[in-house]
Amino acid sequence: MNIPFDIVKGKGPVIFNPIKEAADVDKVREFVPEECIPYVGEALTILRQEVKNEAAVLGFVGAPFTLASYVVEGGSSKHFSKIKRLAFSKPKVLHALLQKFTDSMAKYIQYQADNGAQVVQIFDSWATELSPVDFDEFSLPYLKQIVDTVKQSHPELPLILYASGSGGLLERLPSTGVDVVSLDWTVDMADGRRRLGPSVAVQGNVDPGVLFGSKEFITNRIMDTVRKAGSGKHILNLGHGIVVGTPEENVAHFFEVAKGIRY
Repeated sequence: MNIPFDIVKGKGPVIFNPIKEAADVDKVREFVPEECIPYVGEALTILRQEVKNEAAVLGFVGAPFTLASYVVEGGSSKHFSKIKRLAFSKPKVLHALLQKFTDSMAKYIQYQADNGAQVVQIFDSWATELSPVDFDEFSLPYLKQIVDTVKQSHPELPLILYASGSGGLLERLPSTGVDVVSLDWTVDMADGRRRLGPSVAVQGNVDPGVLFGSKEFITNRIMDTVRKAGSGKHILNLGHGIVVGTPEENVAHFFEVAKGIRY
């Protein structure tokens, strides 16, 4: 997309030329997965052939606001002052950037599905830095547009939405049209289930830090989460990614307990 960047150990993505003005947005090119990252499609195809029907192959994409946050801030941020300055002083510029990411991520999901992904998760990690009213303007409509576009071409493809720290936005997330709302560990699963309603599928939400505990402790937390989620429409998972340094045997224990659960 003509956005030069690097992944720096200990820092994450670093954008060489952060976006500041409309002219910068004009330089952002159309994303064509087949040309830009053909290896992703190849990897998905191989993976799908290897696992057959013994496991689901998941793809993932970043959500428009989260991607915009990275390219405007220049990387990860604590206060997100640059993206908010752009949003509140030059909203048309940000909306133009968000639209480009929206079109690109819809294509990217379709590309992943065509090459073997059976489910795709959309990560909106930074949208929850927005107030609810700003989430409604700068994130929600673009998420909905992605879902609508993908569902037109791939109506049976399940889509999951994960928004870290989304407790204050929870009721808004199903309106995007996704099939599953993924909760982080800061939301009590029983409360999340109540607020979302029985018709919404949920994913999560064991605290990744739990995997530093004893096997008995891990088992108890898993069972507590499953009990609160109820007997259906729940995908057991962590509430975020695995933390660096987590004992591998505890990760294996998580999977073994999960596979042994019977409703």
